[in-house]
Amino acid sequence: MELDPVFLSRLQFGFVVSFHAIFPVFTIGLASYIAALEGLLYRTGNPVYERLAKFWTQVFAVVFGMGVVSGIVMSFQFGTNWSAFSYASANFLGPILSYEVITAFFLEAVFLGILLFGRNKVPRGTHLFAACMVAIGTFISSFWILSANSWMQTPAGVELQGGVFQITSWMEAIFNPSFWPRFFHMALASFLTAGFVVAGVSAWYLLRDRAVVESRKALGMTLVLLAIVAPAQLVVGDIHGLNTFEHQPEKVAAMEGTWETQSGAPLLLFAIPSMEQERNFMEIGIPYGASLILTHSLDGEVHGLKDWAPEDRPNMPIVFWAFRIMVGIGLLMIVMALVGAWKQWRGTLWESEKLLRGFSWMIPAPFLAVLSGWFVTEVGRMPWVVHGIMRYEEAVSPSLTGGMALFSLIGYVAVYAVVFSAGVYYVTRVVRKGPEAIEVETPSEGGHPKRPMSAAGTTFDDEMPQPSGR
Repeated sequence: MELDPVFLSRLQFGFVVSFHAIFPVFTIGLASYIAALEGLLYRTGNPVYERLAKFWTQVFAVVFGMGVVSGIVMSFQFGTNWSAFSYASANFLGPILSYEVITAFFLEAVFLGILLFGRNKVPRGTHLFAACMVAIGTFISSFWILSANSWMQTPAGVELQGGVFQITSWMEAIFNPSFWPRFFHMALASFLTAGFVVAGVSAWYLLRDRAVVESRKALGMTLVLLAIVAPAQLVVGDIHGLNTFEHQPEKVAAMEGTWETQSGAPLLLFAIPSMEQERNFMEIGIPYGASLILTHSLDGEVHGLKDWAPEDRPNMPIVFWAFRIMVGIGLLMIVMALVGAWKQWRGTLWESEKLLRGFSWMIPAPFLAVLSGWFVTEVGRMPWVVHGIMRYEEAVSPSLTGGMALFSLIGYVAVYAVVFSAGVYYVTRVVRKGPEAIEVETPSEGGHPKRPMSAAGTTFDDEMPQPSGR
């Protein structure tokens, strides 16, 4: 059997990026939450905020370390598997990735050590400033990364001359047509991810009568945030979808499961798309729904995937179902956030065991939504690396063989399985110890600024407190 280096390279890059993406999307939101806790601690001096800030900083240290380790591999793959693309796009992506290092990585590197190890060693205002700088640094990093990715989705400000992208306008290239909707969509996704993890962990403690004061404070704060951010994500997601409908209509056709261009297109809730037969089976939809959402008119025209040649179409089944998983989880988040905020306002949240259990079960949900959205974005760009200009076959390294791509893919899967298992196990131990263990710990002892995960203050063989039960 002949191994396809293009398919295996895409599978490898997709695996690595998907694995890496779940860590930054969590740490971006969590860094802002920690900065908010530090701000409240500075203003009120309430020790509850200090225990929460210490506890979630421990979690942040572990997840940040895993994100750094998993992210290094991506730049490595640009050279090994995608050298043709790296050569062609170097005039744009080279400076963009350098700006990310200079403006974000250096900022985080300077202040992360103060955040992790500087408590009680620097003035409280300095520690708060460090927490704010780390939070800002995570957003600056996402700014440059999303600019690069958005440029690959909606390229602008460049001309392809002699196989190399030449810059004609830096402003148009950086602030390309899909940048701002994509940036705000990801920013809100980061807040939702961190918010539901904090809410879920807090609810889990409350179900076990542990760290009651801290957990009520954390869950109450988070529900206010989620009640605002979750509905806002629906609005920003709609704006993002309209932007995609304008610049990448074939992706929207795959998202909507539309084969034929039609006016008054239905909004499909369920279907089984067939790429071979170019049709759907078992369709269940809302009449005129897709036209109304995408064109704001009941008889608006929606392009079908048959408008493009078969070799220029994205994989409809993957895009179609990934989009519905993302939207379904997003709607569930809105319901949970609004119901939680309502019960909090009525003063019945702490007695609602079913809702608390629901929040604890929601911990994996935002990560699944992020990965589904990522599949929609990246698979929907098929078969283009740079939309409409460069295809995957033109971007792969000329010397790469299928055997080489398969060998490195197996290696990454094996190494990442170990890293992920160890990271999840370690985070689980930190969470199971809980914020009530903070006061008896000395987290600054033994920590070293060169090893962020040492700030977690938990070893693999620590004794953990046992749940007392409800």
